[in-house]
Amino acid sequence: MKIRIAFSSHSFAASLEDNPSAWDFASLLPLALSISDYSTNEKIAYLPRKLSEEGGRPFGNEAPGDLCYYAPWGNLAFFHAGYRYSTGLIRLGRLEDGIAPLLTRGTFPLHIDRLS
Repeated sequence: MKIRIAFSSHSFAASLEDNPSAWDFASLLPLALSISDYSTNEKIAYLPRKLSEEGGRPFGNEAPGDLCYYAPWGNLAFFHAGYRYSTGLIRLGRLEDGIAPLLTRGTFPLHIDRLS
């Protein structure tokens, strides 16, 4: 499944993984949230409820552009720089058009909906 993510003047697509956590996330769409900077390598957005953790398992090949769910806090993590897997992190998908929009610093209204 593909989704559209929009904030500030940016609109970009992501492809979701085929796992129970990503399916649960998709069931919430469309969403209107707030996205903000966290640390030096990600933007985050808090979901209205926690997602299923059935898709959770250690993974490798972490890369900028990953869209993840951090189960302990119940938030989305949009990575724009390198990171390492940690317990509770579940990969939901990957951005299709690169990380450039995530480099826009600040807090913005965020809209996420289905493309297909």
